[in-house]
Amino acid sequence: MRNPLIATLMGITLAGAFVSASAAPAPGKDLVEFEKMTWVDVKQALAAGKTTALIYTGGVEQRGPQNANGGHNLIGHATVDAIARQLGNAIYLPVLPFTPNNASADLPGTIGITDELLGALLERLSEQSIVVGFKNVILMGDHGGGQPAVYAAVAKKLNDKYSPQGIHVYYCDRVYTAASDDFESYMASRGLPQDLHGGISDTSEMLYLDKDGSWVRKNLLKTAVGDPVVDGKAVKGPNSPNNGITGDARRSSAELGKKFMDIKVEYAVKQIREQVGGAAR
Repeated sequence: MRNPLIATLMGITLAGAFVSASAAPAPGKDLVEFEKMTWVDVKQALAAGKTTALIYTGGVEQRGPQNANGGHNLIGHATVDAIARQLGNAIYLPVLPFTPNNASADLPGTIGITDELLGALLERLSEQSIVVGFKNVILMGDHGGGQPAVYAAVAKKLNDKYSPQGIHVYYCDRVYTAASDDFESYMASRGLPQDLHGGISDTSEMLYLDKDGSWVRKNLLKTAVGDPVVDGKAVKGPNSPNNGITGDARRSSAELGKKFMDIKVEYAVKQIREQVGGAAR
């Protein structure tokens, strides 16, 4: 090369690229998301002890006029990712996007499946995970459809079948029921209204996780109030707004959403560690 300055600059660039490439982690090294891994990544992860598969379900349903219909899937993905990373020995499958529910022409945001379909899917996905090489399979859900009956039944059936081989299937219920109940108590202690659907808990969690501003219509929050909830039950009157909200989302915040998310992850990690503690990994 005739121009010594150009030659020097090219040498520096190539050397820098070599150092960056050699310092970068191997592809898949820190992945816990099955669909972003290669089969080689999965095989290596299993050999390294990541033998717990997390099967998390979401759902598509109306969540009030302010929240995107896919909230359960969006929240579910973030939740199970955090759980897997805290566990350290787990990989999560793609979030199952449909759970038991019924569509409505009045509030056209819901697409649901039946309990029977959910049970068949959970059973098939669990057994496929076992074939791949996972020793523990954990069933969890972000939506109430099918919980606890379908999840618990599938987990028991498969655990009874595979436990003699040192393989276990468990249902982690605390990520949904206990976490939701305790967050409601937390809200009550701060004078916030109860909710059942599309209220503070749902909306706050979406606000916290919504990084691009597309999950929550913030301009609608000031009017995001529906049927009141008293003693855990919705109270419908003649002037019901029929907007899909049971509760009052107007005081939702990202801070409350983080609190709810932290509770869910903490409860799930603790329960899963208790479940697999005495099982083969």
